[in-house]
Amino acid sequence: MSTYGFGKQVQMSFEEALARVTEALGKEGFGVLTQIDVAATLKAKLDKTMPPYKILGACNPSYAEKALAVEPQIGLLLPCNVVVREDQAGAVHVELMDPLSVLDLVQRPEVQSIAREVKAKLERVLAAV
Repeated sequence: MSTYGFGKQVQMSFEEALARVTEALGKEGFGVLTQIDVAATLKAKLDKTMPPYKILGACNPSYAEKALAVEPQIGLLLPCNVVVREDQAGAVHVELMDPLSVLDLVQRPEVQSIAREVKAKLERVLAAV
């Protein structure tokens, strides 16, 4: 997909994908701290219409605490973003930030270890959708 994320196209509605992603995140210990409705924001601010597109700010408090203990500024790279979007053709996509790629910016082995564990959890989230 890209060097900073991974995902897949799913065979379900946008709303169903959003619900299943949120549920799967919860099962892996993540809460959704923020939900940005990009389509609604662009419509309200720019009067531009686009298919449904939401960014979920997912956080696993246990791993966030570990990462912050190692590198207090790491909050600049948190939370893990998860995108649920519909493309122009109506296909629904679920895409997740790759914590290994993003947290590589920190260049600390302790952080990479945490990132590997978080990525494994996010891969299970994607598999469950």
